[in-house]
Amino acid sequence: MRDAEIGEILVQADELQRRVRALGAEISADYEGRQLLLVCVLKGAVFFLSDLMRQLQIPCEVDFMAVASYGDSTDSSGVVRILKDLDAPIEGRDVLIVEDIVDSGLTLKYLLRNLAARRPASLEVCALLTKPERRKAQIDAKYIGFEIPNRFVIGYGLDHAERHRNLPFVAALTNE
Repeated sequence: MRDAEIGEILVQADELQRRVRALGAEISADYEGRQLLLVCVLKGAVFFLSDLMRQLQIPCEVDFMAVASYGDSTDSSGVVRILKDLDAPIEGRDVLIVEDIVDSGLTLKYLLRNLAARRPASLEVCALLTKPERRKAQIDAKYIGFEIPNRFVIGYGLDHAERHRNLPFVAALTNE
């Protein structure tokens, strides 16, 4: 039975897999001959990270960060608290932040400033989804999966109250 909260499907499962393959090829080409550190932003990006890593043809490692931004459920205030930091230093490393969605951009802007202060050799962003209409902070993500409309989305790692992460597609929440 289909859950009533699952609305219009914005990105089908096969589209996700095709785009992740393409991103993996692009990242592999760009980082050829280098060892890449993927920094996954928990929890939403785990599905994307897992599929993306399997597409990379270069040596890579993974680490995780968990962050919380204060404010209501639809607008980030940009005030960010790190709940789980990286396990290892990143100085001199090629770092790629793997994010599920760039919405306002405020949390990602904070993460970029924080990680840049740790002096990596390079620092880029790979985001599965972006909502340009919601942007409050200028973010230049080098790798983008899909541009989506300004809707609250669930599936493929994205949740609503910790539900719907396991959907194989990205859909709009019906009661947004």
